[in-house]
Amino acid sequence: VMRRLMLWWAVVAVLAATPLCAQDAGAILGLWATDPDDEGGQAHVEISAVGDRFAGTIVWLEEPEYLPGDPDGEAGTPKIDTENPDPALRTRPILGMLIMEGFVYDGDGTWHEGTIYDANNGKTYRCKMRLEGRDTLKVRGFIGFSMIGRTEVWTRVVKEG
Repeated sequence: VMRRLMLWWAVVAVLAATPLCAQDAGAILGLWATDPDDEGGQAHVEISAVGDRFAGTIVWLEEPEYLPGDPDGEAGTPKIDTENPDPALRTRPILGMLIMEGFVYDGDGTWHEGTIYDANNGKTYRCKMRLEGRDTLKVRGFIGFSMIGRTEVWTRVVKEG
């Protein structure tokens, strides 16, 4: 009797833990707040599906316009992609910009094979993301090997209402 009871509890524990471990590719979809200490202030990135891959677009900026005293005299105008290596793209607005693309879900809580664009320096990096819990996303941009790079922790934005 005791053995059956222990086996029953073990089965219950495994079944209860399965939703915590199992994630589907769509678990990453939604609105994410970037690291609040990021240069240029915080942004919200909307991650969406594009076919069988995932991409992210900036949909909100803490500082959408250049601040008073801007050294280039741009105070009060919307921020643009001034650091882009392609001169033709240097006038595109940051707000609404696609900054992440090409991510594939690996079936183990990680999205990889994507790239992320950093408008602060005009560089595009290889990137992978890992969902830790429902509302925490670790975003790692890197050059070459993932050991050489930077990780930011993004937080899911819960829409009010």
